Amino acid sequence: MPPKSGAGTGTWNSGRGPSKGATRVNILFVSSEVAPFAKAGGLGDVSSALPRHLHALGHDVRVVLPMYARVHAPGRTFTEVVPEIVLDLGGNRVLVSIVRTELPGTDLPVYFVRCPGLYDRPSIYGYARDEHLRFAVLSFAALAMCQHTGFAPDIAHVNDWQSALVPLLLKTKFAWDQRIFGRTRSVLTIHNLGHQGTFGAGVLGAIGLGDVAGYVHQDELRSDRFGFLLTGILHANAITAVSPTYARELMTPAHGVGLDPFLRMRADVMFGILNGIDPTEWSPETDARISHRYGVDDLEGKARCKEALLASGGLPHKKEIPVVGIVSRLVWQKGFDLCMGVLPRILRRRAVQLAVLGTGESRYEEFFHALSRAFPRQVVYRPAFSENLAHQIEAGSDMFLMPSRYEPCGLNQMYSLRYGTPPIVHATGGLVDTVRPWDGRARRGTGFVFEHFDEAGLAWAIQRALDVWGSGRGEDRARWRELQANGMRLPLSWEHRVGEYLEVYRGILA
Repeated sequence: MPPKSGAGTGTWNSGRGPSKGATRVNILFVSSEVAPFAKAGGLGDVSSALPRHLHALGHDVRVVLPMYARVHAPGRTFTEVVPEIVLDLGGNRVLVSIVRTELPGTDLPVYFVRCPGLYDRPSIYGYARDEHLRFAVLSFAALAMCQHTGFAPDIAHVNDWQSALVPLLLKTKFAWDQRIFGRTRSVLTIHNLGHQGTFGAGVLGAIGLGDVAGYVHQDELRSDRFGFLLTGILHANAITAVSPTYARELMTPAHGVGLDPFLRMRADVMFGILNGIDPTEWSPETDARISHRYGVDDLEGKARCKEALLASGGLPHKKEIPVVGIVSRLVWQKGFDLCMGVLPRILRRRAVQLAVLGTGESRYEEFFHALSRAFPRQVVYRPAFSENLAHQIEAGSDMFLMPSRYEPCGLNQMYSLRYGTPPIVHATGGLVDTVRPWDGRARRGTGFVFEHFDEAGLAWAIQRALDVWGSGRGEDRARWRELQANGMRLPLSWEHRVGEYLEVYRGILA
């Protein structure tokens, strides 16, 4: 079935959408990450911001995640809600308990599945032999928590493979409990299809699904595979992806990572909803992490942030020389292979500086280390993750480089737009949904977009950005300010996104 037009790819015959005064929805929100408790990437930000905004609209939201070792931060207190739940998962009998706290700054309840043997480890994802059990337990425990607390969810909203068993469990293992789950419908959000939670078929018994194997994709089982994410795709009442373009891309062989046939089969309930950004964390008018605040009508503070950024990195400051910022995980997906051939040539030929923050694969870290040594007055690289420095680079840079091979949504390009830092991006996923190419004659556009993922495409986009920057003075400066203002005025916050999720919820409840 071909994708349909609109915010996503699906449509509802009911035509029902969100409206003021609509009935409150009970929402169980299950995720392996929720900031600030546990975060490895954008999933943690989304799993914090979306429930918070739904809760602020008056919906009853209960967030569930594992109680990892890192959750025990100083100053946090937890209330035990369910002292003991015994999960009989076929070959494993797992004892868990449920504790609760609130999302900082709100009264949104957050529930933690406490099971030290599975979760009390240094990292969120251990890629250990029991990874299948760790996240099967999350799905079982989230539904058991509802039973023990008497919470009857209208919607079970699950995220990526780690909680993707919930839709199947609602149809099978928990279907008997009509008092709690008689009305429950499921929504699966795909944040990154590249991570699918695929294991050998032998894990079915170990995670308590041996007696419902008939509900699992049989060809996959015969090939000795069982996929958490595929199972969620087959059984969820609705599927969302984190941008409209990514939703369409997922149904193609080029981006479907082997699951595109199943997603095309479910295209009628597939939606693309762009992520938002949190204005309480990302706003140059109020950001406490940057040296000077500023807004779209007064960018003097941004110029001073640039001075401070260069000073902190030990680079000389000349206001007419643009600074290109990079804040990223340094991995294959993010497109840094292209930078290896392009950036040295650009740095040799053009007056430009580069501020890089990130860690990842050793080859990319070594490249940026070498670049900073070869161009000590132009490049500074920090091999770390620092929330403070990430904000400073967004505020102090003149442009932001994000050449992702694929990008389900992306947040950094939206932060950059909000901070008056025009992005340079590849035309994929959420990047193409948020960054419009600059048209100098019409004075429209918000950044620089290259279509072809190759060195020539990236080099063209960077050169185009530097050409539009020009001398950084006079008419060039006025033109650049228009470009900045176009991005800074975009409606990028979660307030503009949450209604689309409510429309999906109400569509499957109709």
